[in-house]
Amino acid sequence: MEPHRLRTFLDERVDRYNQIDFIEDDPICIPHQYTLQQDQEIAGFFAALFAWGHRTIIINKCKEWMRLMDDAPYDFVLNHTVSDLKSLDKFVHRTFNSTDLFWILYKLQQHYKEHNTLEVAFSRHIQKSDQHIESALIGFKRRMFADPEHPTRTKKHISSPETNSHCKRLNMFLRWMVRKDQKGVDFGIWKQIQPAQLICPIDVHVARVAHRLQLLQRKPIDWKAALELTEFLRKLDPQDPVKYDFALFGLGVVEKF
Repeated sequence: MEPHRLRTFLDERVDRYNQIDFIEDDPICIPHQYTLQQDQEIAGFFAALFAWGHRTIIINKCKEWMRLMDDAPYDFVLNHTVSDLKSLDKFVHRTFNSTDLFWILYKLQQHYKEHNTLEVAFSRHIQKSDQHIESALIGFKRRMFADPEHPTRTKKHISSPETNSHCKRLNMFLRWMVRKDQKGVDFGIWKQIQPAQLICPIDVHVARVAHRLQLLQRKPIDWKAALELTEFLRKLDPQDPVKYDFALFGLGVVEKF
């Protein structure tokens, strides 16, 4: 496809899927249940971590998890007690179990006792001059598991470019928090990371579309593939390359392109 036709084609798909009615059937509906920024951050973080598999199951498990936190995730993170955790002990989602979730709650509580926003957990590791968010993702995971007593099994749930992971779920979470436009899907509540620094979330569906459209040559779906795809998308929109996540997701999952 010729470059100008490709851009027009993808821009049309962005406009089609970057709409309010996209929210209801996507895990981003979970943070959209809340108005307090910290609730949005925490709900969005868990929704992104849970986001693999069928979207209906993901959304239902996220709603269950929010109910267990009394539908007040920020208050629960800050003020939960050991007895409060007993009601969470049986919760399981795919390979997540209570050990993983209790550790994440513990680290979130530590963070929010010192900072007013989860943004700091990522932004303190990145400079505005950095081309992309690689150092933010690496720094976030290192700090999450810096305590010697961390459960080894939980590390697999927080990805990092250090292991060449594609980091799809964290990249999606950062898109939700950082991107801002007039469509109302992404939140755009974080300001220390720039939309131009974001990396496009990539999975098997996005990679299939990207290969077919010749946006991506690399075959393994890993961090290098995420960088290669995003570099191509920056040619289409240097300031907001990951808006094309809407197009690639829609083409891959909805249209089966």
